[in-house]
Amino acid sequence: MSTTTILHNPNCTTSRSALQTAEDLGADVEIRRYLKDPLTEAELRDLIAILEDPVEDLVRRDPLFVQLGLDHDDVADAEAVIATLLREPRLLQRPVLIRDGRAIIGRPKDRVRPFLAG
Repeated sequence: MSTTTILHNPNCTTSRSALQTAEDLGADVEIRRYLKDPLTEAELRDLIAILEDPVEDLVRRDPLFVQLGLDHDDVADAEAVIATLLREPRLLQRPVLIRDGRAIIGRPKDRVRPFLAG
């Protein structure tokens, strides 16, 4: 089985759930705590190239998004998403799972098990 990289925030229950699912399945995972080790521009481009979800879904629309004065234009396309996430990595949706040239956002939680098992 291939190693799956999980972009993880330990403060997020959905992210912790993805790790628990990986453990339950015995999946080989590499955990990347993206707040301590933010993705570079090149890594974001690589991620977007294999992401099976709409690119704008990579950015959380939470109170921080509003507090920073961001709007639809800040997530309108890949370039805007990259710029937004380089400025503020805390807005990266989590967890993100990456394996074998594919990537998904692990929301809702029920997407994680099939991705890890597949």
